[in-house]
Amino acid sequence: MTAVEQLAQFAVSAPYEELTETARQQLKIRILDGLGCAIGALESEPVRILRRNLAEFDTGGQCTLIGGGRAAPEKAAFYNGAMVRYLDFNDSYLAKGETCHPSDNLSPVLAAAEYAGATGRDLMTALAVAYQVQCRLSDVAPVRAAGFDHIVQGAYAVAAGAARVLQLDASKAAHAIAISGTALNALRVTRTGKLSHWKGLAYPYMAGCSTGIVFLARMGITGPLEVIEGEKGLMDAITGLFEIDWSREDLDRVKRTIVKKYNAEIHSQTAIEGVLELKQRHPFEAADVEQIGLEIFDVAYHIIGGGEEGDKTSGIATKEQADHSLPYILAVAVLDGTVMPEQYRAERILRSDVQEMLRRVKVSSNASYSQRFPNEMPCRITIRLRSGRALTKEMRDYPGFFTHPMTWEMAYSKFERLAEPYTTAPERQAIAGAVFNMENTSASDLARLLGAVHAPPASSEVIHG
Repeated sequence: MTAVEQLAQFAVSAPYEELTETARQQLKIRILDGLGCAIGALESEPVRILRRNLAEFDTGGQCTLIGGGRAAPEKAAFYNGAMVRYLDFNDSYLAKGETCHPSDNLSPVLAAAEYAGATGRDLMTALAVAYQVQCRLSDVAPVRAAGFDHIVQGAYAVAAGAARVLQLDASKAAHAIAISGTALNALRVTRTGKLSHWKGLAYPYMAGCSTGIVFLARMGITGPLEVIEGEKGLMDAITGLFEIDWSREDLDRVKRTIVKKYNAEIHSQTAIEGVLELKQRHPFEAADVEQIGLEIFDVAYHIIGGGEEGDKTSGIATKEQADHSLPYILAVAVLDGTVMPEQYRAERILRSDVQEMLRRVKVSSNASYSQRFPNEMPCRITIRLRSGRALTKEMRDYPGFFTHPMTWEMAYSKFERLAEPYTTAPERQAIAGAVFNMENTSASDLARLLGAVHAPPASSEVIHG
């Protein structure tokens, strides 16, 4: 068999029983977390634009849209996925050369599951398959250094998960994955320089396209089965040689994924935690701060610290730019004592206090910390006060990292905070209850609850992502 046929065999045959009890619990936490992120983004600008687009071109379909309405499976995968992703608050997976957000796979798997009338067990198994595929490909076949985005691995994961929940046979699943892997390769420029809305929409768009491809393969459309090892295939064109023995894979990789405590790019989480701990233990005013120094691992430095992927202190004016700027993130943490969606409102980003403070943040790469990544997220924060006093804190993980997993109670608290503006308490309890009892909840039942979510009256205060 070709590599993609072996992958397809794994995708369609991995049993629900392969999920350990811990993996099931952690998968449910990530489903709840992803749905909280989605509901919290209901009134964000890109989501409103997408809803207008759907209203013009797709007025009905088999799948539920979060917040009401229906659309075709591929459109629901895109729209709901944009909601999961837009706040940049959903889970992450760290490999040495790649970072991804595996809960980006939730919306396409849910759309396919609702279409198929799947059980909660079916949905969980298919989502665990997508997690495993994306994370393992990130481990052995990183693409960031070659100028490509993590969407490249995601195209294989979405197709594998959707094929599984639609119960495609191994042959049709292989063709679905092959087409998706061939057609949907994206450039890293999405996440470099002056960031745009596309940072939050790139993976959802791919997920919608991949979902549509799976339905084509379901009807008999074939694809290039040598997409991975063939001439001009994935290994030849982008990644170089790699190998995964899919017959030996399990469904436990979800346990190595991590959940964000703060609404900021994943590599910033320990730095934020350290700054806030210093602020709590040694109370000081923002006006007292002369400089904030941060030593951190190289991946964080290059992506959000001002390294290879662009300056992070000049022209920080939008949510997308701010949540990928360590200087902004640490500056607003010092000023506001937290980093949540409110810290990315336009009026907060542009205020002079944070714009001035972020220029006092100095980020550098530490070689020893780089060697410890991704098994840790080490950093050292040094806050120098105008009095001459220096406050220092070293970090290696935070509550939500895989070495310090987020509990259901922590996840529910985050869900409550994000969903509260758009739901009643009984609605939140019903959604969380459905996820907690996912084995006994159908995909359609969960989708129905999500469809009842609604935007508040125009006069109410809402969280803008």
